[in-house]
Amino acid sequence: MASAKSSRSRSLQSGAASAKGIPKDAVTRFEENLHVFRSDNFDADAYVQSKCHSLNEKEIRQLCSYLLEIKRASAEEMRKSVYANYAAFIRTAKEISDLEGDLSSMRKLLSTQATLVYNLADGVRIESLSESVADASAITGLSNDEATEPSDLEKWSTEFPDLLDVLLAERRIDEALSSLQEGEKIVSEMKENNSMSPAVVLSLQNAISERKQRLADQLAEAVCQPSTRGSELRSAISALQKLGDGPRAHTLLLTAHYKRYQHNMRNLRCSSTSYGGAYTAAFSQLVFSTIAQAASDSLAIFGQETAYASELVTWATKQTEAFALLIKRHALGSSAAAGGLRSAAECVRIALGHCSLLEARGLALCPVLLKHFRPSVQLALDANLKRIEESTAALAAADDWELTYPQASMRASLRTGSAIAGTVAYQYKLSSSAHRFHAMVQDFFEDVGPLLRLQLGGQTLDGILKVFSSYISLLIKALPGSMEEDENFEGSGNKMVRMAETESQQIALLANASLLADELLPRAATKLTASYKEDSRKKNPADRQNRNPEQREWKKRLVNSVDRLKDSFCRLHAVDLIFTEEGYSCLTADMYINIDGNTAETDWFPSTIFQELYSKLNRVASMSVDMFVGRERFATLLLMRLTEAVILLMLNDQEFWDDIEEGPRPLGPLGLQQLYLDMEFVRTFASGGRYLSRNLNRLVSEIISKALTAFSAATGLDPYSVLPADDWFKEICQDAIERLSGSRSPAASVSAHSVSSLRSHGSS
Repeated sequence: MASAKSSRSRSLQSGAASAKGIPKDAVTRFEENLHVFRSDNFDADAYVQSKCHSLNEKEIRQLCSYLLEIKRASAEEMRKSVYANYAAFIRTAKEISDLEGDLSSMRKLLSTQATLVYNLADGVRIESLSESVADASAITGLSNDEATEPSDLEKWSTEFPDLLDVLLAERRIDEALSSLQEGEKIVSEMKENNSMSPAVVLSLQNAISERKQRLADQLAEAVCQPSTRGSELRSAISALQKLGDGPRAHTLLLTAHYKRYQHNMRNLRCSSTSYGGAYTAAFSQLVFSTIAQAASDSLAIFGQETAYASELVTWATKQTEAFALLIKRHALGSSAAAGGLRSAAECVRIALGHCSLLEARGLALCPVLLKHFRPSVQLALDANLKRIEESTAALAAADDWELTYPQASMRASLRTGSAIAGTVAYQYKLSSSAHRFHAMVQDFFEDVGPLLRLQLGGQTLDGILKVFSSYISLLIKALPGSMEEDENFEGSGNKMVRMAETESQQIALLANASLLADELLPRAATKLTASYKEDSRKKNPADRQNRNPEQREWKKRLVNSVDRLKDSFCRLHAVDLIFTEEGYSCLTADMYINIDGNTAETDWFPSTIFQELYSKLNRVASMSVDMFVGRERFATLLLMRLTEAVILLMLNDQEFWDDIEEGPRPLGPLGLQQLYLDMEFVRTFASGGRYLSRNLNRLVSEIISKALTAFSAATGLDPYSVLPADDWFKEICQDAIERLSGSRSPAASVSAHSVSSLRSHGSS
């Protein structure tokens, strides 16, 4: 038959070719070329290897073109062959149908013969049977034919296997399943009632078992077909379960969904030209919709049985892991390696969004994704933090440390970022590097928001804190004279930074740091809280509330980092105030000891160094009004810290106190009075400026106490007996403040308080 078909095919091709005017020799060559493909043993790989073994690129391209032509010709030949042999195909199908009918008849005959054989094997004696039948006939008056007529049960046992065969052949699944259940019930009753011989019962049992297996195989074959979907698939799996093969049925259900997913995945790969958010969205929807449908089918058919639920979870976890690895390889890995945090976050957000929908079905698969995504996202986070640090350092090298409003290009993003707190961020002034730092942190937090489910919130805050600490180190290096001291701070390294030469520029450093730490960075970090609340509305409220203490602690650490800069600023100005450029101290014991040796009349006034301290504090306070708008507390703490730095240097100057306590000349009454006046002056202007802290007051009292003790030890006198009343000191200090502030003319000074009047106060 095959040769006849091929000869007809060749004759048809020759006729078609002749009709088109194609030469016969061309047709012959074409048929010879196709001959190698008609062989049943055709090996495609071997054919390609034989043709491509010694070909160059041009010849390979020609061969590809040639093979494409052959493919098209082969398709055309197949189409023509189908049309040419369609009638034969219909006739053959009819013959096969008739043959199946004959086989069914033969099966019935064989079943009848098998029943007779089983009866003979059971030891039935034909003679006894004949005699009993004759006796029964004589008694009842029936003929032999009437007496040997089979009962309904015997007829059913004979016809039942044939009925099952017909139902299976016609693939009437529901009817076959019902018949099998009914047959098992009847056979069970036969056993209990002994209504049939054991041989017949055994034959029926074997017949039912065989048909059940055939039905199970038919169902399994139908389930594995790609075209079997939806209700048809569920019906087949349910029927297979009813046959008593539940584990196999559940495994086949998952396998069917997996094969459908693989088929759709091949189509997705063919249609995807690039890997990114669109690919992740399509892939996620495909994978998790498949898992969701499998879970629904499993629950509908098998219920909540533990064994099936465990198999479903294991299968879903395996599919999720495979999905995570593919996303990591094709989309997430490349984005993370390039530092593309936003694209990486988009991939993670899409994948987790689809995966979280399965939680309503009892499948919590998000931890599986988080486990595989976290290393790649961490890599992207580190790359972005490093970029922020390097960009800020580059800008700090050219920063003029002048506070300005941000440029228009930054305002839009800053306005959006500050909307959470209800304040417009671009109302504040920062230097250029601080503006850029703030904008980059804003963008960073926006990108990180979707990644909070990866439990990277704490690492994100720690990373920003580290970058901010590096920026603080750069600001410290910008202070004159502090580069060598602070070059070992973490993150500063050997990076160049422009010096802040003037007091205004140095205070601008503090304005940058304080505004970022107190307001801008914590406000930007609230995006993490907002994103977290949005992603976890259905979660435990305690989890959301626990993030606020974490951010409060983070803000404290930011402020502590600013304290490094504040301490460096105060130490710089305290040293600049006390020491000259040559390194000599302006605060010596001689300024107090030598007063008593001077016979000239003394014009009582605070010492020069404390006058300069007061003037410096006034300048800092004046500049802070414009630079610390809305943050007056920071300015107050800065003045407090600067005053404490100067007083602390004086208190810790051991050489100064050695000269006061054990010098060649003891501290006299006038020297004690001048030192007491200086300390009261510090108390007075600090109290008036509202930055007299407990610590500052303690330091001042300790200096006074040490001076009183030194005087008493050197002279043996009561120090308070030589000091004027407190009102005198207050009057002198207030007059000095007014005079140094320019609110009172020098003519109204305290020059009238001469030494004689002072001594009269002491004698009284």
